[in-house]
Amino acid sequence: MQTNTRNKILDAGLKLFSTKGYLGATTKEIARVAGVAELTLFRHFSSKERLFEEVLKHDSFLPVLRELLPAVSGLSYEDALMRIARKLLLALKRRKGLIRIMHTEISRYPEQILGIYHSFIDEMVNTLAAYFDGLVKTGALREFDTALGARAFFGMFYSYFNNQEFLMLRKYQAPDKDRVVREYVRIFARGTISSVPEKRRLH
Repeated sequence: MQTNTRNKILDAGLKLFSTKGYLGATTKEIARVAGVAELTLFRHFSSKERLFEEVLKHDSFLPVLRELLPAVSGLSYEDALMRIARKLLLALKRRKGLIRIMHTEISRYPEQILGIYHSFIDEMVNTLAAYFDGLVKTGALREFDTALGARAFFGMFYSYFNNQEFLMLRKYQAPDKDRVVREYVRIFARGTISSVPEKRRLH
């Protein structure tokens, strides 16, 4: 019962944050949409900031990524990255409304939003960086700053999503999404994979 109530509040929060923004959505209205008392909302989430943070985590790529990484452990490096990239683009597409609002809110009210947003992004980056760290330890990947690598990986695909969905490049181009994923992954993989030892290259 507690879990159902919590999920109803998270769903209502996502709906209202996506349409009204962080400042526009009130806890009173979120509680009403969730079908609970505002006091019940605060029993589950100590503040509006905390609710917003949990909405980002719950309805984002982060839980998907955490579930996905063990599942790709048996794949080749490039195949694993392609699986991650496709899931990322799908998650971004599903949360297009919230992302659009975040674009607006961050520029208008940076002090209220940025701390929450960066905390959430850092968790995603650290999760993917830990995956890269494991591959570095096995020798499959070369030594590199895995946190920066994770940011670069996410950045490539977020930039592609942003161009397609918000800058309307798809109106002027008809890019093959699978080809974009393959090429981006190939570029990233070739920059991070362990180089072939000199002796082996000579033969």
